[in-house]
Amino acid sequence: MTSTTDAGHASFTLERFAQHSFYHEVNKRLVALTQLAKAQRVVDLGAGTGAVTKLIAQEVANQNAEVIAVEPCETALEIARRNLEEFGGAVVRFIQGGAEILSQLVKKPVDAVFFCNAIHLVEEKDLVLREILETLGEDGTFSFNTSFYDGAEPPEAELFYRRWMMKALRVLKKEYGLSPDKTRVEARHRLTEDEYIALLESNGFKVRDKEVVTVQVPLSGFEAISEYSLWIEGVLPGVPLAAGAHALAEAARLTFEDLGITESPRNWLLVVADRA
Repeated sequence: MTSTTDAGHASFTLERFAQHSFYHEVNKRLVALTQLAKAQRVVDLGAGTGAVTKLIAQEVANQNAEVIAVEPCETALEIARRNLEEFGGAVVRFIQGGAEILSQLVKKPVDAVFFCNAIHLVEEKDLVLREILETLGEDGTFSFNTSFYDGAEPPEAELFYRRWMMKALRVLKKEYGLSPDKTRVEARHRLTEDEYIALLESNGFKVRDKEVVTVQVPLSGFEAISEYSLWIEGVLPGVPLAAGAHALAEAARLTFEDLGITESPRNWLLVVADRA
């Protein structure tokens, strides 16, 4: 991908967040919506530490099935290998590389491509969608989800997110004397559901299914996502990872305490598209 990765930051992967049941269920739902078949060849793009790779492998499990985990971060890919080393239901391959060169990494057509919890990180989305289209076979399917889009925060959660970010900025300033890069904060743009659909349609896809799933995220979920390098870089650009992780986790705890809550809702957009 063209976005910054967490390469080299072994302590800042998505692994702890991916262990939460809500994360498992929302990805499991996307795999179910895709309607995979046994013995298919499937790419898990931006595979991270392999949570979704395993779900896909279980779904297509067959001696002829193949799942290809593509991930730019070497650290995450090593964790994925360990997490799946005992899985014997399908051939699982691991390739280090980015979404923008997918057709060079996977040259034989595949039946499906998944891109879970990462499409929002891609700056050149048209380029990546063309790469995915080129990698898919004639009847191929592209599935993605994201919880970072315009609509991810339900109205009832807006107060939590606003206070969380405000408190994080205060912790950063008070404890580290730091502030995020304002120019990079202002440059961030989150697409709406309709914009994602239009993007797909303009790049050779036809949407088959679309759902918005609301999940309840406990404090432990927000503490875990606070450790993830791409989340830190996204909401606190320019801030050192360790400082950002501490500030976000501490701010989440303070906000939960202030509001007297045990969880906060967040929306996941799930989309399944076929070649047009």
